[in-house]
Amino acid sequence: MGRLFVLTLEGKIYSCKHCGTHLALSENIVSKSFHCKHGKAYLFSKVVNVTSGEIENRMMMTGMHTVADIFCVCCGSIVGWKYETAHEKSQKYKEGKSVLERFKITGPDGSHYWASHDTHVAGSDADDV
Repeated sequence: MGRLFVLTLEGKIYSCKHCGTHLALSENIVSKSFHCKHGKAYLFSKVVNVTSGEIENRMMMTGMHTVADIFCVCCGSIVGWKYETAHEKSQKYKEGKSVLERFKITGPDGSHYWASHDTHVAGSDADDV
């Protein structure tokens, strides 16, 4: 196995809650109105230090999307998903962007979010962008 190359970010950083690897900057947040099975999730225009899983079609609250789960490059924890294709015209803005689940990351102030016990959404997606 080769040497692991990890980018270090500067600014208000969102990190993997398990190992602290930098994942995204707050300035790259597109929307904080997304939801997942654990509660809140944020849509980012750019994330780093992640690897993608297999691409699959998922029915979400806003329609069918082609997505891939994304994993922390250091510890392998799933941290969210990336939109490859949005099948609805109104959802095309999501293509190429990534969602990080707040339950799985640490915020810029070091905060951790806990799973919401009242969130039981069949498909993860945005409520209102």
